[in-house]
Amino acid sequence: MTHAGPDSVSTVVDETTKTFDVVVVGAGPAGSAAALEVARAGYSVALVERGPFPGAKNVYGGVVYGRILDELVPRWWERMPVQRWVTRRATMVMTPTQALTLDFRTQDWGKPPYNGATAHRADLDSWLAELAVEAGAVLVPSTVVTGLLRDHAGAVVGVRTDRPDGDLTAGVVIACDGVNSFLAKEAGMYRTGHEAEHLTLGVKQTLALPREAIEERFAVSGRDGVDIEMLGCTRGIPGGGFLYTNLDSVSIGVVLGLTGVSKAKTRPEELIAELKRHPAIAPLIKGGEQIEYSAHLIPEGGYRAMPELIGDGMLVAGDAAAMCLAAGIWLEGVNFALGAGMYAGRAAAAALKAGDVSGQGLAGYRTMLERSFVLADHRKLRDLPGLVLSDRMQQNYPGMVCDLVQGLFQVDNPLPKPGLRTLLRRSAKDNGVRWRDLVRDGWTGMRGLR
Repeated sequence: MTHAGPDSVSTVVDETTKTFDVVVVGAGPAGSAAALEVARAGYSVALVERGPFPGAKNVYGGVVYGRILDELVPRWWERMPVQRWVTRRATMVMTPTQALTLDFRTQDWGKPPYNGATAHRADLDSWLAELAVEAGAVLVPSTVVTGLLRDHAGAVVGVRTDRPDGDLTAGVVIACDGVNSFLAKEAGMYRTGHEAEHLTLGVKQTLALPREAIEERFAVSGRDGVDIEMLGCTRGIPGGGFLYTNLDSVSIGVVLGLTGVSKAKTRPEELIAELKRHPAIAPLIKGGEQIEYSAHLIPEGGYRAMPELIGDGMLVAGDAAAMCLAAGIWLEGVNFALGAGMYAGRAAAAALKAGDVSGQGLAGYRTMLERSFVLADHRKLRDLPGLVLSDRMQQNYPGMVCDLVQGLFQVDNPLPKPGLRTLLRRSAKDNGVRWRDLVRDGWTGMRGLR
């Protein structure tokens, strides 16, 4: 075996003996789902996690949409560590003094098979990894993968870790090492050099509140919960805000385009402080005591920013493959990671069974992704991430919409009521929105939603 230096690109190995059939890097939702499928297929699999336990390094301020678990865990809702089942879903458009909320509630989402749930990633990731271990996967925590191992033909045949003698050889490596995946980069699978434009920075505060206060302020009871997504609360920086209810805490924060926040020279905590002072938000979180503050990069470039997903001896899934969906009313990630990980595990097992772990032998992964919601949704909505993060959507449309609705509801007697067309023209002009841009953006949005 020849070992390259720590900064080299890849290490070339001569041995043909495999330590494991599959090595999965990263014990997040994608990695654990992949390891679970490989283990269930009867192959040996190592699940390598750099944190001391799965979920230790993850930030979570979102909702888990668990229906993909129907294929992985029968009656998953009885076992998954849930804070609250989301029965209210709201989208809030804001200016510094205004807020328009589309607020939807249904009790159908509060019973099996449920729709979405708030959960803490430390709990969720540990639970998923335990399922993989129960199926036979070997969890390797507190271990950093430092590079890929290749054979003389260039195919990936394992990984190098920071442990002494820590090389793990395998027939297939599944990279689930998160946003900005250095394994995918090392393998040359990223095609674009503009990664920063496709990344957002999620910054979250968790505020402790008595359970009774949460239920009273958000008008829920039992395990019912609320998910509020916001547009127009970031001083025009591409991004948005969020507020989720947990059992006895709420998660509030902002998601900011990485290049936008850098140009604005504004600290995220200033934006969260503004958001918490907003008249539509302050009463909901009054008295909340901060118990956590965290930040994490999120891949929101969508379909057009995905890397190559398949190489010789290697697959990429989850955030490492930019599979977070940020398309306006849809903000999802864990479900795409679960689906991609599950299909990656199945493709790896099928390739091992066929005795062909080349890129061609692993091609079933992409076929499964394209036949499922994972790539079907990303392809369908590929133009929406750019629209959502555009200057007009961030800086002009929130004010236009709020002014339009304020005009509709405002009573100016003895003046006669203005017509809708007049109000729309006035609010568009006052907020710098041109008709041709409004039509073009409306068409882009409708095309994505059809």
